[in-house]
Amino acid sequence: MTSAVGSRIVVTGATGNVGTSVVKLLSEDPEVASVLGLARRIPGWSPAKTEWAAVDLASDHADLTGHFAGADAVVHLAWAFQPTHDPATTWRTNVLGSLRVFEAVAAAGVPALVHASSVGAYSPGPKDRAVDESWPTHGWPDAAYTREKAYLERALDTFERDHPGIRVVRMRPAFLFKRESASEQRRIFGGRFLPGPPARPEALPFLPDIPGLRVQALHTDDAANAYRLAVRSEDARGAFNLAADPPLDAEVLGELFGARPVRLPRTAARSVIAAAWGLRLLPASPHLFDAVLRLPLMDCTRARAELGWRPERTATEVLEEFLRGFRQGAGADTEPLRGRKVG
Repeated sequence: MTSAVGSRIVVTGATGNVGTSVVKLLSEDPEVASVLGLARRIPGWSPAKTEWAAVDLASDHADLTGHFAGADAVVHLAWAFQPTHDPATTWRTNVLGSLRVFEAVAAAGVPALVHASSVGAYSPGPKDRAVDESWPTHGWPDAAYTREKAYLERALDTFERDHPGIRVVRMRPAFLFKRESASEQRRIFGGRFLPGPPARPEALPFLPDIPGLRVQALHTDDAANAYRLAVRSEDARGAFNLAADPPLDAEVLGELFGARPVRLPRTAARSVIAAAWGLRLLPASPHLFDAVLRLPLMDCTRARAELGWRPERTATEVLEEFLRGFRQGAGADTEPLRGRKVG
C-alpha cells in the first residue's frame, strides 16, 4: 500500500454522522495536507487543516467541479434520509446529486472517488451466514433508501466503464452509530418526540423478537478509518464490506437490555409501524422495515486483508455507547448532529 503525501481531500456530507468522523480522521492524518468539507450549512466546528464550503447537491447550480479541482480524492457521503413520505425529494438529493458528484469528479480529473454505498444496496440474503462483496446489489425495491443505494451501484458500474483511469471505491457499511449521532438518528428514524427513557434497560421488561431482525452494526469512527485507509491507498478499488461482530438479534439485545425476548410476528410489527408512519408519528417507513428484515449478513474479509482494517469496538459496545448518547440527547456542533432533548 502506498500513499500520496500532502494530499487534498474533498468530503461531501461532511457534517453528518459519518462525515464528521471522516473529516476528523483525515485532518489528523499527517499524509493529508488539507480537507475541504462540503455541506448545506457551514458548521461552527473547525478541525485543523479543514476548510468549508456551503453546497446543496440537490441544486443544479452547485459548482462541484470548481470545488473538486486539484483534489487527490473525493469522499462522497452526502445523503438525505427524509422525507420518507416524499421519495422524489430524496431522489433529487441522493441520486441526482450523486450523479452530479460523479460527473464533477470526472470533469475535474480527480484520480479517486470513495463512495458511501451501504449494506442496504444488497439484495435480500441469508441471516445464518455472511456474504462477500460479490452478492447482488439490487436492494429492496419497495424502500426508497435501498432503491437509491442500489441505483447508484449501477451508476458506478457505468462510471467505472467510462472512466477506467479513476480509482473507485464503494464502501458498504452496516448500521453506523456513535454517541454524537444519537439525537440525529432519533429524529431521522424515531421522530423528534421519541423520548430517551425507553433506552434504559429497566424500562424494557421484554424485547420483541421479530423473525429476520438480525443485523450488523459498526462504530462510525471505525467506518471512518476504513474510508481513510481507502483514500490513502493507491491500490484499493471496488467494494468493501464493513461491520463489527457480533450480529445483533433478539438474543444479543436481550442480554444487553436484561430483557426477555418475546416472539412477535412480522405482520404485527409491520402493522404498528405502518400505522404510525401513515399518521406521520414515525419517520421510518414500513418499507424500510421490510428491507431491514431481508438484509444479508456481511463478510468483511476483504477490508481486513486489502485495507488492513479492523474495527476497534464490538457491535454491543457500539450500541451501548449510542444508547448512552440517546438518553442524554448527545450531539455535536454541526446542524445535522445538533444535540436536542425530547421535542
